[in-house]
Amino acid sequence: MTDGTRSEIRLRVNGLTHRLNIDNRRTLLDALREGTGNTGPKKGCDRGQCGACTVLLDGWRVVSCLTLAVAADGSDVTTVEGLAHNGELHPLQQAFVQLDGLQCGYCTPGQLCSAVGMLAEHAAGWPSAVTAVVSPEEPAPELDAEEVRERLSGNLCRCGAYPSIVRAVLEAASREEMTG
Repeated sequence: MTDGTRSEIRLRVNGLTHRLNIDNRRTLLDALREGTGNTGPKKGCDRGQCGACTVLLDGWRVVSCLTLAVAADGSDVTTVEGLAHNGELHPLQQAFVQLDGLQCGYCTPGQLCSAVGMLAEHAAGWPSAVTAVVSPEEPAPELDAEEVRERLSGNLCRCGAYPSIVRAVLEAASREEMTG
């Protein structure tokens, strides 16, 4: 229902459907945190510059502080809370813990969601600014530290855990390749 300033929307967040009556100007970030109780996405800069609010929207990574909730109506949203399955951490979450890919942890939910999306983009053959060969006939380039750094450059870590984050992403990617 829409009255010009408010809309009723439906979001499927981490497998659960939520119906929300929201102000049309409300961001997806605020709708998730205040309307559905998913507090994993963090409000860092509120300008789309830090990536702390990154979530997966229909499988694609977005900064939720710049996405209007009404634009996400009917979509599937995955937050960091939805990455684990059947009580087991996602391989990226496991790697972040094992390789110390976090310090204060504030950016970690956005880093993890961005990394999941980035790995899917890489597997689909999407090039980055540092991809050496860009051709539909060529296989996806090998994922190396330079590719990971470039592809995650929109996610900032104030603590400077970047070397461990890159190692964790590469470790999780190698596990995924081994398990398929």
